[in-house]
Amino acid sequence: MKLDWITKLRAEVPAAARAVLALSSVGLLFLVWFLATRGATAESRLISPAILGSPAEVLGSFKSLWFDRELTRNAGASLWRVLQGFGLAALIGVPLGIAAGTFRWIDSFIAPLSTFGRNVPMSALLPLTALWFGIEETQKVMFIFIACVAFITFDATRSILEVQERYLETAYTLGASKWQVVTKVLIPLALPSIFNSLRLLFGVGFGYIILAEMVNMDRGLGMLILVSQRIGPREHVYLVLVVIALLAFALDRALFWTGTKLFPYKYAAES
Repeated sequence: MKLDWITKLRAEVPAAARAVLALSSVGLLFLVWFLATRGATAESRLISPAILGSPAEVLGSFKSLWFDRELTRNAGASLWRVLQGFGLAALIGVPLGIAAGTFRWIDSFIAPLSTFGRNVPMSALLPLTALWFGIEETQKVMFIFIACVAFITFDATRSILEVQERYLETAYTLGASKWQVVTKVLIPLALPSIFNSLRLLFGVGFGYIILAEMVNMDRGLGMLILVSQRIGPREHVYLVLVVIALLAFALDRALFWTGTKLFPYKYAAES
């Protein structure tokens, strides 16, 4: 196997090498974790078991997390909240972004709100959404909506603007109307980029739900983290974080696979 990809700038890494490197990084993390938590007593460990248990201790608590803490039920609750909030944000943000990219005066009109929405600290939205929507399900869904809609709008606008002008000029030359240019040229050419943006932002929204679920603590993975941090076992905190990462990765791969079927020409280079 040629190894010139190691020193060559921006060289594509072979699939087998990518797999080996990925497994190596995970293995190194577990090795450091094992060494830092090795020892029969708290005094003999580099890191106290009150802060971080050993790999065996953390993984050994999975049974109680699954059964006693109802992991699947809480994971399903979090996912459903994200689907509702993000779906609503996409339903509003994508058409608004397409309109803003098509007619720049709309972009200028919504620019202050979009900029504000993309820069406001998400933690500051918690008391506001609780004040506006209460502390039940609506608050959590609307928190995800408000947290994501500005980013979706901005990326949809950018996707429309990235369509090269020559495609529009060709359509006009062939006698297309303004509406046909929008529906037959701009939107179809921008859709792969919009879909990819939604795929990436969905992972961000899944991270935000953990913050929202710390209000009222009625089911959800965020509730599990906070409860485990307060009353234990602490090992559950790390397990839930791993579950969140694995679930987010699985959803991302599912959306990526969907993208390869919808837009094979766009995703061929990434697969």
